[in-house]
Amino acid sequence: MAVKIRLARGGSKKRPYYTIVAADARAPRDGRFMERLGAYNPLLGKDDENRVKMNVERIMELIGQGAQPTDRIRRFLEAAGAVEKTVRNNPEKAKPGQKAVERAKEKADKAAAAAEAPAE
Repeated sequence: MAVKIRLARGGSKKRPYYTIVAADARAPRDGRFMERLGAYNPLLGKDDENRVKMNVERIMELIGQGAQPTDRIRRFLEAAGAVEKTVRNNPEKAKPGQKAVERAKEKADKAAAAAEAPAE
């Protein structure tokens, strides 16, 4: 059985509140879970100490037994200093799309043609 450490959404509409849970990977997001490990309230400020509360020792114990944390949980653990930070870099995201490249090339061609015409 694959165990995931993930967020389960609670709260009302437009007022999210998440619990950090250990659950079977096949279980629904807000469904059955094995153990509650903490809470996350995204409505609180980033510097508020009650924004993320978690049982780091138990989470690390579960990870040692083979549980897989989701990306968001891994970021919480990195912020708590329990896990080494991983380097995240997506240089492909910064590249413009094909249409933008074509538009830029057309614009450069028009500017070059306009620069040559008055010189003659």
